[in-house]
Amino acid sequence: MAEHDLDADHLETLDRDLGRLSTLEQASVFVARPLVGPGIALIFMVFAGILAATVFGASSNSFIVIIAAVFGAYMALNIGANDVANNMGPAVGANALTMVGAIVIAAIFESAGALIAGGDVVSTIAKGIIAPSSMPTVSVFIWAMMAALLSAALWVNLATWIGAPVSTTHSVVGGVMGAGIAAAGFAAVNWATMSKIAASWVISPVLGGLIAALFLWFIKSRIIYQEDKITAAKRWVPVLVGIMSGAFASYLALKGLKKIIKIDLQTAILIGASIGVLFWLVMRPLVARQARGLENRNKSLKKLFNVPLIVSAALLSFAHGANDVANAVGPLAAIVQASQSGDYGTAISIPLWVMVIGAAGISFGLFLFGSKMIKVVGDQITKLNPMRAYCVALSAAITVIVASWLGLPVSSTHIAVGAVFGVGFFREWDTVRRMKKVKLTPDQQVEVSVEERSRRKLVRRSHFLSIIAAWVITVPAAAIISGLIFMVFSWVAI
Repeated sequence: MAEHDLDADHLETLDRDLGRLSTLEQASVFVARPLVGPGIALIFMVFAGILAATVFGASSNSFIVIIAAVFGAYMALNIGANDVANNMGPAVGANALTMVGAIVIAAIFESAGALIAGGDVVSTIAKGIIAPSSMPTVSVFIWAMMAALLSAALWVNLATWIGAPVSTTHSVVGGVMGAGIAAAGFAAVNWATMSKIAASWVISPVLGGLIAALFLWFIKSRIIYQEDKITAAKRWVPVLVGIMSGAFASYLALKGLKKIIKIDLQTAILIGASIGVLFWLVMRPLVARQARGLENRNKSLKKLFNVPLIVSAALLSFAHGANDVANAVGPLAAIVQASQSGDYGTAISIPLWVMVIGAAGISFGLFLFGSKMIKVVGDQITKLNPMRAYCVALSAAITVIVASWLGLPVSSTHIAVGAVFGVGFFREWDTVRRMKKVKLTPDQQVEVSVEERSRRKLVRRSHFLSIIAAWVITVPAAAIISGLIFMVFSWVAI
C-alpha cells in the first residue's frame, strides 16, 4: 500500500514538473515570437551586405557600398511593411482575400513589377531635389545619400509602428532634402519641386477620395438601390470591369512599362480604351452566367465583384513595384554609381542587384510585418465590402491617369488611402441623406438621434487625424532626421 502511494506521489510530482515545463515552453514561444520577424529581417540585411561585397568587389569604397546596401535592404523591408498595404488592404477588408492570400499575391506581383518593369533610371539626386553642383565633394554626396536612405527607412519604420500609412517616396525626398541642407545649405534645395510635392499632400487624397466616392455613388444608384439588383448588376458590372481594365491598361502602359517601351499619354489612353471595350464584351456573358440563381439582395452582389477586385489588387501591386521601388532604392543606386565612377551629376542607372535587394526586401517586409498595415487600411479606417473596395482600386488607377494628364504630382499612398476615406465619408453623407427622406414621428426622431450619437462614425476620426498628421510631417520629419544623421556621419567619416 505504501509502495502504491509512493508511486502515485511520484506520478503526481512528475505531472506537475511536466506541467511546469510545458508552461515554460509556451512562455518561451510567446516571448520569442516577437523576435522572429526582426531576426529574419536582420539576416536579410546581412545578406544584402554580403551580396554588395560580392558584386562590388574589393575597392577603396566597398565598405561604404556594403553599408549602403544594408540601409537599402532596411528601407525595402519598411516599404513592404507599410506601402504595400495600400494595394491589398481594401481586398482583405472586403473579405475577397485572406491575409495569407493577399501577402502571397502582393509579394509575387510587387517583385515582378520591380524586376520586369522597374524604372531603370532615377533622375539626378532624387528627381532634382538638390542641385548636384552644390555638393562640394563625392564623399559629401555619398554620405548625404546614406543619411537620406537611413532617415527615410527610420521614418517609415516609425510610421508603421504607430499604424500610419505614409508615402515612401516623400520619405526619401525629405531625407535627400534634409541631408542636402545639412551638407550645402538651404540654397541647394530646389524649392519649386518641393512646393509641387507639398501640393500633392492635398491633391492626391482629395482627387482619390472624390473619384472613389463618385464610383460608389454610381454603384449605389444604378445597382444597389434598384428594385431588380441582379438585372442591374448584369448590365453595369461588365461596364465597371471594362473601365477597370482600361484604366489599368493605361496606367501600366504609362507608368509600369517604362523600362520596356516609352508610351505617351495619348497612346496609353487609346490602348486603355481598346482593352476596356474588349473586356466589356468578354465580361457580359461571364457575369450573366455568374448571376444565374443569385438572390435579389446586396449579399449576392458581392460575389460578382470578388474576382475583379482581386485582379485589380494584383495589378496595383505590379504597378507599385514598377514605380515606387526605384524611388526607394534610388539613393542606394546613386551611392553605387558615385563610388564606382565618381560621377553624381548625371542620371542614375539602377544595377540589377540593387533592384533585387529592393524587390526581395519588399517581399520579406510584407511577409514579416505587412499584416498590421493591411488591417489598418482594409478594416480600421472604415468598413469595406467588395463594391466599396472595388471603387478604391478603380480610383487608384484612374487618379494617376488624370493627374498625369493634368501634370499634377501625386502619391500612390495618398491616393489609395484618400479613396478609402472618400468611400467612408460618402457613406456617412448618404446615410444622413436617406434618413432625412424617411418620415419619422418626433419620438422616433429623438430615438434615432440618440442612437446615432452613440454609434461609431463610419470613418474613424482618430485614424483619419493621425494619418493626415503623418502625411503632413513626413517630409519635414524625414528631413530633420536626415540632417542629424548627416551631421553624425560628417563628424565620424568625412
